[in-house]
Amino acid sequence: MAEKKTFEANVTAVTQYRAEVSARGVKNIINGVRKDSVTGKTFRTLSPIDNTIICEVAESTTEDIDAACQAAWNAFPAWAALDGKTRRNILYRYADLIEENAEKISLLESLDTGQPIRFMAKAALRGAANFRFFADRAEEAQNGLSLPTNDHLNYTIRQPIGPIGVITPWNTPFMLSTWKIAPALAAGCTVVHKPAELSPVTAQILTELGLEAGLPAGVLNLVNGYGETVGKALTEHVHIKAIAFVGESSTGSLIMQQGAPTLKRVHFELGGKNPVIVFADADLDRALDAAIFMKYSLNGERCTSSSRLLVEKPVYEEFTTRLAERVTQIKVGNPLDPETEVGPLIDTGHLSKVQRYVDLAVEEGATKTSGGGRPDGCETGNYINPTFVKDADPTMRIAQEEIFGPYLTAMSFETDAEALEIANSVNYGLAAYIWTKDVTRAVNMAHKVEAGMVWINSQNVRHLPAPFGGVKQSGIGRDGGDYSFDFYMETKNIAIAMGDHSISKLGAE
Repeated sequence: MAEKKTFEANVTAVTQYRAEVSARGVKNIINGVRKDSVTGKTFRTLSPIDNTIICEVAESTTEDIDAACQAAWNAFPAWAALDGKTRRNILYRYADLIEENAEKISLLESLDTGQPIRFMAKAALRGAANFRFFADRAEEAQNGLSLPTNDHLNYTIRQPIGPIGVITPWNTPFMLSTWKIAPALAAGCTVVHKPAELSPVTAQILTELGLEAGLPAGVLNLVNGYGETVGKALTEHVHIKAIAFVGESSTGSLIMQQGAPTLKRVHFELGGKNPVIVFADADLDRALDAAIFMKYSLNGERCTSSSRLLVEKPVYEEFTTRLAERVTQIKVGNPLDPETEVGPLIDTGHLSKVQRYVDLAVEEGATKTSGGGRPDGCETGNYINPTFVKDADPTMRIAQEEIFGPYLTAMSFETDAEALEIANSVNYGLAAYIWTKDVTRAVNMAHKVEAGMVWINSQNVRHLPAPFGGVKQSGIGRDGGDYSFDFYMETKNIAIAMGDHSISKLGAE
């Protein structure tokens, strides 16, 4: 796989793939046909490595969205009626094709997002695993419950809700797209996919592989463009029955407003300001490794990153001193280099945002131990040194707002109650990480912390059947296993009388 190759071999391979993408461009794929936008307009996607142009991308309009939604609407009855075994076989083939193209996908994802190849190669394979996982559930997706009473047999079935709008982010776009699209297809829904305009390259590959795997025309459609135009049109379209969105909390709020007139169901995976709580009795070596990994991997551009470090006072200085030293040793560089641990941020605007928080830490009175500025040897591109700030107050902006970069903020606490108060003091509630050898304390904290997911003595280790999602401004709904089908399907109850039960008579003598 790509992550085992040398830097030079990766550069050689990505140069070839980049030339192919540049020549073809990124088009829309509507009703099985790859095409330009209605107007023919395009925009450019840039590589964060050096901000050079990768290719031209179709800049779509509401007309393009309407065509894609109509295609999904027309394809829905036949796809929904298809037996689960046939859908399963198509999704298995889909997964095989993703694996066969994993190197190309991972290298282009690194080029388009700046994410290190050491993580992107695994992301492509996780995408294939998502399709296999939900393929295995396609046959039983309609299964419900038997709910008998004395005089009626009640049973439930699940039926696909209809065409789905999927809007995905720029940070790990391929894997997150499969996380939404695979269960939708397994459930019997059709899809209109709007990828993030900052990283659209691999979405085209994903859609083309679906057609090659045997998806009928119109079952999976791709429309590129900007959120304020085509994203808005998708969320408002009458043919779209639900929106699955991954991105910023403020955008999720807009989508709810836009979908309200058509009463759209929504599933949101939004922002996070996740705490990692380290007690004095924890295995500090393992907690240190996990805290660093969960903040600085994927360039810190991940919703589940442990962006707030809460450390019990007796070990606070020791732990933060060790962590600060480790942060300075993180290897920043070209994401195509297998040795790189942190690559460039997605674009210049996001780089400026993260840098502003570096400056803000000093203004607010926290202690910046490292970070900010451009790393040595990275003269071009959107690079920033991994940042670690300690001695923050929980009310500071750096402790409250989502920064979404390689930036960790540390605070101390004295009691369990104080740790819990700090952990719950933000508007977000996606994930929490608790490190302690005291089982009772761990369970009590896990029950009281305001988060949709809690890991105890562990980093984020995903189990595909388990629910994934947040509370408060971190999201609505759950992905994973059978929880995904709760969103993509409607539950219908059917009651059958078992005999001549009593029926009230009106108007009878």
